[in-house]
Amino acid sequence: MDLRLTFNEDVKNYDRWRPTYCDELFIDIMEYSQMEQDKKAIEIGVGTGQATRPFLETGCQLTAIELGKNLAEYSKVKFQEYENFAVCNTPFEEFECPDESIDIIYSATAFHWISDEIGYPKVYRLLKTDGTLALFWNKPFVARENDELHQKIQGIYQKYRPSTTKMIEADTERYTTISKTIQTYGFRDVVVKFYHLTRTFSSNDYIALLNTYSDHRSMPSTLKESVENEIKEAIIQFGDVLFVYDTIDLYLARK
Repeated sequence: MDLRLTFNEDVKNYDRWRPTYCDELFIDIMEYSQMEQDKKAIEIGVGTGQATRPFLETGCQLTAIELGKNLAEYSKVKFQEYENFAVCNTPFEEFECPDESIDIIYSATAFHWISDEIGYPKVYRLLKTDGTLALFWNKPFVARENDELHQKIQGIYQKYRPSTTKMIEADTERYTTISKTIQTYGFRDVVVKFYHLTRTFSSNDYIALLNTYSDHRSMPSTLKESVENEIKEAIIQFGDVLFVYDTIDLYLARK
């Protein structure tokens, strides 16, 4: 199964629990791209529109591209009051529009699903000269390294899904790699910015959040149930409160 389609299975849960993005991020994008009413924009991977409304409110003509049929339909209804909004239910790889016709192409925690060899050249081709590429991701980090609850949850994952991969909250290597990749494909004036948010969850709410992630949803049902039960019990033991620290990394560039 294409893991991208797991997001399409429970649209309302996804819309409720997936994080939105801070105002400062959108202000920085709008200033960099000089967004105006007459601009044309593309959002790659709209999901349920966590990053959509601020662009629609500029008055630009926004085309949202979404692979999942249910997600596409949900977003179409969610933003139906905006005449400047259109949804295209197709993979970005198959999306068609005239070359050099778009002012800004952006993607919120979705561009990694497209191979670099296909995604970046196609974005470059569709953008006008001086057009803007804006890519951003939300990376949630459960508590802090020395936090006992964090350690307990990591132990649960190691018990059921052993891994040598270590999550890094400030992943400078990743940031540098993405920035260099953008430049490799011909983009210029690359700017990298970071934003930080904190969210609070109960045990039930955190399990609902986990069910918006493809790797969690794709677990075998018995394994998934065991992981969820033990994580839920761990959070309850610590007062039924879990803090999630979000780091949002934004990459801006021009054609």
